[in-house]
Amino acid sequence: RQVTVVGSGQVQGAPDTVTADVGIEVVAPDATAAMNQTSERQRSVIDALTAGGIDAKDISTTAVNLQPQYGENSAITGYRAGNSIQVKIRKLDAASAALATIINAGGNTTRINAVNFSIADDSTLVSDARARAFDDAKNRAQQYADLSGLSLGRVIAISEVPGEASPRPVQMPAPQSDAMAAAVPLEPGEQTVGFSVTAVWELT
Repeated sequence: RQVTVVGSGQVQGAPDTVTADVGIEVVAPDATAAMNQTSERQRSVIDALTAGGIDAKDISTTAVNLQPQYGENSAITGYRAGNSIQVKIRKLDAASAALATIINAGGNTTRINAVNFSIADDSTLVSDARARAFDDAKNRAQQYADLSGLSLGRVIAISEVPGEASPRPVQMPAPQSDAMAAAVPLEPGEQTVGFSVTAVWELT
């Protein structure tokens, strides 16, 4: 005789890291010009970020693309080049200024695809969520044991499904002019780390 229950546990934590997915996009009459202009702008963005205190290891290229642009009668009218990077900002108070730096360096060619908040080290939160999930499962099992007039025995099996602290996205519009961008307001809020556990108890 046994009882199988599912318990869940959640813990809230404050994000401490911002990850920005940004890119440079240029359209030019020929492929070489499009790619060169894109590369130059992206280099300016990267140099500005490192000069502003972002570690080079926290900047990584995520995509490079070059596509022809077609007009009437399928004639090629130009080329669109793109270069995207992911920037990890490890200090929340530096995130707004870093985004402004990206926009100022990239100008109208800047594309901000996503800004996500995350927790760099969520090990303590995960442990707490796991403990809460198990306690929830045990309480459920104990209730079923009481309802059936039996006693809760030893644990026979445990399996878990971890829940991730999903990054909270902030959508950013592309800049419309080459005017200097002000610091971008960002509110990290809280994130939830969750766990679900399936446990089997013996009933005696």
